[in-house]
Amino acid sequence: MKIPILDLKEQYKGIKKEVDAAIHKVIDSQGFILGEDVKALEAEVASYCNTKSAAGVASGTDALILALKALGIGPGDEVITSSFTFIATAEAISLVGAKPVFVDVNPRTYNIDPALIEPKISPATKAVIPVHLYGQCADMDPILAIAKRHNLKVIEDCAQAIGSTYKGRKAGSMGDMGAISFFPGKNLGAYGDAGMVVTNDQTLVDKVNILRVHGSSIRYLHSHIGMNSRLDSLQAAVLRVKLKYLDTWLEARREKARYYDEHLKGLPVTTPFVSKDSVHTYHLYVLRLRTGLEKFMKHLTDGGIETRTYYPVPLHLQECYKTLRYKKGDLPESEAAALETCAIAVYPELKQQDLEYVVKRIKGFFKG
Repeated sequence: MKIPILDLKEQYKGIKKEVDAAIHKVIDSQGFILGEDVKALEAEVASYCNTKSAAGVASGTDALILALKALGIGPGDEVITSSFTFIATAEAISLVGAKPVFVDVNPRTYNIDPALIEPKISPATKAVIPVHLYGQCADMDPILAIAKRHNLKVIEDCAQAIGSTYKGRKAGSMGDMGAISFFPGKNLGAYGDAGMVVTNDQTLVDKVNILRVHGSSIRYLHSHIGMNSRLDSLQAAVLRVKLKYLDTWLEARREKARYYDEHLKGLPVTTPFVSKDSVHTYHLYVLRLRTGLEKFMKHLTDGGIETRTYYPVPLHLQECYKTLRYKKGDLPESEAAALETCAIAVYPELKQQDLEYVVKRIKGFFKG
C-alpha cells in the first residue's frame, strides 16, 4: 500500500468538471491578470476570513513582503517572529531590508511563545509576525496586548491556517494584516503559486494594490517602488471552485485527526495538542518522538507511508542567517522540535483502510 503525504490527484477527481469549466471560462475571456475572478475571489476570501478587504498576490511569500512594505517596515527595523517555521516568514523580513529577531516556540503547539516576545523588543522593533503553524492559531491575545503596549504592528502568517480560529476569530482577522498562501499543497491550494493579503484596514489594502503592480495605480505612473506580484485569473478561478468545499475538507481533516488521536493513545508518541481556544485545521498532522525518529520514519517509509519533517533545521541555525550569530542552544524548544517531529498524511481523501493501515504500521514499530 502506498500512502503519500498528500494526493492532489484524488482531490481533483472530485471537482474536475467544475475546475475545468472555470479554467476554460478564463481562457475564453482572455482576461488572465487581475481579472473578474480575482476581484470575486478577493471578496469571497475576505468574507470567509471575516475581514473587510483582501488583495490577491502572486504567492504567500509575496503576501508577507507586501504586508511589511504596506506597513512601512524596512531597513533599520526589526521584526520578531518564530524560528520554527518555513523560511518564507523570515525571508520576507530580510527582503524588505529589516532584521528578523527569532523567538522560541511553545513545545506543545509549536507556535511562538508569547511570554518570550517582550524581552526581545528593542527600540528598532516595529512588528511581530506570529505563524499559525500546522493549522492552529498562535496564542493571539497576549501577542496583541504586547503589540499594543509597544506600538508594534502584527502580521499573521496564515500560510498553513486558512479557516482556523482562535476564540471564535478567524486566522487573518486579528492582527493588522494577514498573509495567506495558496501553494498547491495547502488546504486551499491553487494550481501554481498564489497568495493573498487580508486586512480590516482599507488604507493598507489600497497600498498593497498599488505595490503589487509596480507601485502604480495609473498605468505608467508610479508613486512607489513596487513589484510584480499579481494574482492571475486562472489561479483565482480554481481557488473559487475550491473555496466552496474548504469547510467540508477541513472537517474531513479533523475527522482523520480524531481517528489518529484515538487509536494512537497509549503509545510513546505525542499526537498534536489542540488548545481549548483553537479550532485546528490540520494542514499537517505532526507526531513527536523523543527518541528514534529516524528509525520510526524509515519504518513507515518501508511500509509505503510517506513522512516528512517540518522543519529539520530551525531558522536561527540556517546558513543564510549565520550573520545574526545565533548558536545551538539559543532556542532549545525549536531545536528539539526540529529533531523530534514528523508529519503523516491527513488529507480528506484518505480512506478508512488507509487510516487503519497507518495506525497498524505505527503500532508495529513500537511492538518491535
